[in-house]
Amino acid sequence: MILKGNQRGGGRQMALHLLNGMDNEHVTVHEVSGFVADDVLGAFNEIHALSKGTKCKQFMYSLSLNPPQDAEVPVEDFEAALDAIEKRLGLDGQARVVVFHEKEGRRHAHCVWSRIDIETMTAKNMSHDRRELNDISKSLFLEHGWRLPDGFRNKSRGNPLNYTRAEWQQAARIGRKPQDIKRELQECWAASDSRKSFKNALGELGYFLAEGDRRGYVAVDVYGEVYSLTRQLGQRKKALEAKLGKTESLPSVAKTKDKISNQLSGLFTRYMNELKAHHDKQSKPLRAEKQKMTKAHRDVRKGLEDFQQERWQKEELQRNARIRSGFKGLWDKLNGRYWKTRKANERETWKSYMRDQKEREKLISSQLQERQALQAQLELMRGNQDQEKQELIRDLTDLAPYAEKKGHNVERSKSRDKDHHKPHDFNDFDRDDDFEPEL
Repeated sequence: MILKGNQRGGGRQMALHLLNGMDNEHVTVHEVSGFVADDVLGAFNEIHALSKGTKCKQFMYSLSLNPPQDAEVPVEDFEAALDAIEKRLGLDGQARVVVFHEKEGRRHAHCVWSRIDIETMTAKNMSHDRRELNDISKSLFLEHGWRLPDGFRNKSRGNPLNYTRAEWQQAARIGRKPQDIKRELQECWAASDSRKSFKNALGELGYFLAEGDRRGYVAVDVYGEVYSLTRQLGQRKKALEAKLGKTESLPSVAKTKDKISNQLSGLFTRYMNELKAHHDKQSKPLRAEKQKMTKAHRDVRKGLEDFQQERWQKEELQRNARIRSGFKGLWDKLNGRYWKTRKANERETWKSYMRDQKEREKLISSQLQERQALQAQLELMRGNQDQEKQELIRDLTDLAPYAEKKGHNVERSKSRDKDHHKPHDFNDFDRDDDFEPEL
């Protein structure tokens, strides 16, 4: 499992994220333990109230557990991983909330612990947590026989799920995945040996090289999104300077955005809107199928939950009926019958709990397999659509300088460019304010 943890405050925001049923197809509150409250928001409010007795601002420790896409991981394995993690991090015995999310045919878990030790009224120290999580994550991959991610075999490749929330939101704004953006940038870097070749490789994908606010190397795409190259490439500034030279010779982000806006704005908006409308129409049947499947799955789960609750209540009444009251109950305690019956009830209760959990797991597993089959179709369609977007961006990026500087008719130029794919020439960009395409 890929493990990603961080200290944080903001209990209400965290609760809203965990209970978000819009972005997630299924949300299951698995555990709320160690609190007076029995709901997520109430639990986080308790942690916040306790933190008032300390100077701690980040009073929670939030962890996400992400198994491989095609792995079938039962609840017991998540629970075992959580128990091992909280012991390594010194969080054992702390109140915690566990929530499962299902989205796009895969299930992952979130666990949030209180950092406040109620006996000492101090916050648990979380130093070196990333190193500990990395060790545990690697051992979990080896234990389950899962293929190790590239980041474990080669640290320069980085964690495949090591993206900030801002990066996920940034990618979502332009309808892409953060891993695709990072992969493309890294491929351009690996295939280039100089600034010119790097610029050309990036320009093929509609990105422009610029100087960031802190004199760092950044990439600006045609949407105006800015990407830090030190983070995306996993390279230090010295390594970037060795291949690309000093950042002082690069245009600023603001200047790059202005150039993109001037050269591509009308062109880009028109053709991308047309392509988006085509993609929306193309994906409508699969999106409808996804919504239909999600609703059907939720209804089946609700039906199972209602059935199990009704059965549990009947079984509880049967178990309680075995415990006699009054004088007979007192006699049962004296002769030992009460204690035997109580132990038998406890064993039966545990077996009933495990039976119900296995029924839920069996249902979830079958639904995940059904959802994954649909997800494969969605991923294929998205991949084709993303490729069409990138091809259009390449066409427009290449065409814009010629259309603007030489006064060509855009419609005819674009049509002719599709018929005669010439090698991309970025000299027009270079002559004009050192405008640098980048991924």
